[in-house]
Amino acid sequence: MKIQIYDTTLRDGSQGESVSFSVEDKLRIAHKLDELGVAYIEGGWPGSNDKDAEFFRRASAQTWQTARLAAFGSTAHPKNQPEDDSNLRSLLDASTPAVTIFGKSWDFHVTTALKIPLERNCELIRNSVAFLKSKGRETIYDAEHFFDGFSANPDYALATLRAAAEGGADIVVLCDTNGGSLTSHIRRAFQRAQETVPVPLGIHAHNDSELAVANSLAAVECGAIQVQGTMNGYGERCGNANLCSVIANLELKLGCRAVGPEHLQHLASVSKFISQVANLPHRKDLPFVGDSAFTHKAGIHVSAVMKDAATYEHVSPAVVGNARRVLVSELSGKSNLLYKAREMGMDLSQHEEELKVALKHLKKLEHEGYEFEAAEASLRVLLESAVHGETEFFTIDNFRVVTEMRRDGEVTSEATVKIRLGERVVHTVAEGDGPVHALDRALHKALHQFFEPLRSVQLTDYKVRVLDASAGTAAKVRVLVQQTDGQESWTTVGVSENILEASYQALADGVRYKLLKHRKKDPATEHTGAPSPAPIAK
Repeated sequence: MKIQIYDTTLRDGSQGESVSFSVEDKLRIAHKLDELGVAYIEGGWPGSNDKDAEFFRRASAQTWQTARLAAFGSTAHPKNQPEDDSNLRSLLDASTPAVTIFGKSWDFHVTTALKIPLERNCELIRNSVAFLKSKGRETIYDAEHFFDGFSANPDYALATLRAAAEGGADIVVLCDTNGGSLTSHIRRAFQRAQETVPVPLGIHAHNDSELAVANSLAAVECGAIQVQGTMNGYGERCGNANLCSVIANLELKLGCRAVGPEHLQHLASVSKFISQVANLPHRKDLPFVGDSAFTHKAGIHVSAVMKDAATYEHVSPAVVGNARRVLVSELSGKSNLLYKAREMGMDLSQHEEELKVALKHLKKLEHEGYEFEAAEASLRVLLESAVHGETEFFTIDNFRVVTEMRRDGEVTSEATVKIRLGERVVHTVAEGDGPVHALDRALHKALHQFFEPLRSVQLTDYKVRVLDASAGTAAKVRVLVQQTDGQESWTTVGVSENILEASYQALADGVRYKLLKHRKKDPATEHTGAPSPAPIAK
């Protein structure tokens, strides 16, 4: 069975808090949705703002492969005839093959918001739809607040649907606008609507009760041929039905064709693309498309997944374009470390005892506040040290960082580092934009002359988290440092009550990781490898 996916990310989704799209953003997203294979893209409400009108002007001149563009608006104003209504005219001016208008289904809204007789509302629905159809447009009618209206006055709610059908609507979409309906109510009301209206039905669900996806799927099981929603569930209040979940469930669980398997494998990348364009973090816990959707942490889970992924995965991550991940933490078992080592290109299957030692050490560090889920480079260093032993390429005698605020308001930081390489002592000084930057520059300045691979490495990100807020300024902190050599980026971790010591630990682990990777490529190179700089005594 083919289900039409009607995407309203660019209109309903943009009504979500912190969501704002430029015209260029909307065009980029629309083309990405077109590539995904959705049936309809609702570009906005051209009668309400200049941005949406500009979108339609530009979109009408572009080529679309699979999707039909739809302009959105309302039925005619009660004081107007449809042919004289500026809102309906703006829908026609958008030059889209499809138009979508909404009207009132709840008698409470008709008498309180519109303040018109109930029959006049039905007349507006019927005549507005008929006018758009007379202009050759495919017309989709959204029955706003239908499920609340059905609860309050089922006969009238159904009468509004009949009015849309009499006007010639191609499809009537039942909307749970307030998002408060339970799935059992959706089924009952949908079945009554099917018995009443002789045109295909669709569903438009909001997520205020965390049921938008479930309600959308229930409507499909009842016979809906169209599902409206937004990518990543963006939308006003608690959002709309998340089309990422809807599409995946339709394809993989209900056996329906929504976008087709050839497009389904791009679902995760499209989801992330839209988050990036919206300048919002991509939620890790999103089903199917989030980074955590196929992530395993407990040792017993990982052990089972290594035997057969179906033990703890309801579908294969590859079918939606996602990937399996394994985390290491105090909950980890040997299976987690073996899996992570294999991901890193390390075969540790013959190092049973060393792995036990590494796991014991990891759990001790986790107890102290270390976290390796986001610092896999530090984990790599830990595993290498446990299995192959540490090679001290340098040790640190001491470092000092001074921050000075001058009378003119300028603030400067200077770091001094003294390191040893065998019998040699290197003493360097560097300034930086803040104490951590100065320390990083001083450390690299000391090492560059001995370790050529480090010359391309630079700091790209730095994060601090307080681990025990109740301790105030004496609290232990966790520092995450991201570095890159232009080809690869890696993250390392350090923990201490002293923020500079924690920063040094993370920076030094980043050095070690880079040298470890270089040693793997060229074992004969002098001074390659990555020893652990000795910790500073407190």
